[in-house]
Amino acid sequence: MKIAVMGAGAVGCYFGALLARAGHDVTLIGRLGHVEAIGHRGLLLDMGGRRHTVPVAATEAPAGVAGADLVLVCVKSNDTEEAGRQMAPHLAPECAVWSLQNGVDNAERLQAVLGREVVPVVVYVAAEMAGPGHVRHHGRGDLVVGPSGASEGLAARLTEAGIPARVSADALTALWTKLIVNCAYNAVSAITGQAYGELLPVPGLQEVMQDAVQECTAVALRLGVPLPADIWTTVLDVGVAMPGQRSSTAQDLARGRRTEIDHLNGYIVRKGLEFGVPTPVNRAMHSLVRALETRSAASAGG
Repeated sequence: MKIAVMGAGAVGCYFGALLARAGHDVTLIGRLGHVEAIGHRGLLLDMGGRRHTVPVAATEAPAGVAGADLVLVCVKSNDTEEAGRQMAPHLAPECAVWSLQNGVDNAERLQAVLGREVVPVVVYVAAEMAGPGHVRHHGRGDLVVGPSGASEGLAARLTEAGIPARVSADALTALWTKLIVNCAYNAVSAITGQAYGELLPVPGLQEVMQDAVQECTAVALRLGVPLPADIWTTVLDVGVAMPGQRSSTAQDLARGRRTEIDHLNGYIVRKGLEFGVPTPVNRAMHSLVRALETRSAASAGG
């Protein structure tokens, strides 16, 4: 199967590596530094205490999606529309497009640009870029895929490649559950610079995170999104399962890049304003990360 990964960051490189190792024809589309490193010596994958070198095609050009049977869109939420515009002229008519992105509205936004079905996919993986063309896996690596005519068959192919993927009609609930987990951890991890396992024992911090979760839950209920009754337990379980993971928001700040905070806590704040749901904790988290973004960008530029 020919697969293109639009946005070869940590998530895209990890899944692309597993698919390439399973024999699929994979093209990674990413930044120049990654592309050059991968072209020089292959994609490095640290997983299970071992380092693997994975031969895989890589390019900067959006035309890399041409001829693909499946495109995994892994760009940051801020880049969704632009990625769609770049891909649109090159997509084959029968190509399936999956959104493996944070936030809850990326598939909808991408679909509006492409004028074709985009399947929302919930990603559960702890990974980071350890350097150009070098991805490090910390835990999990499974997908919950929204339903479509091709979803069952494609999910089976990914499962065969070592990527557990299941199709669920409750993908929206899964997307919101992950959004709430991200709203609990991402900003706090970025502000403190700490990994998930270091956050939970800090006195009073669990209460702050729980307040953020309660605000998110109130917004979701106002929107009519069903959530698991044990959502707080789900949040805590992530910290236990991925104790060494620093949030993607923290990783972006460390690299002087814009974060996705507008599509995480910022999204909750906007929807809270729209529907009259108070979200002071999420507002504080969002504002603090935006301030750190400004400082980080200034440091990188100077």
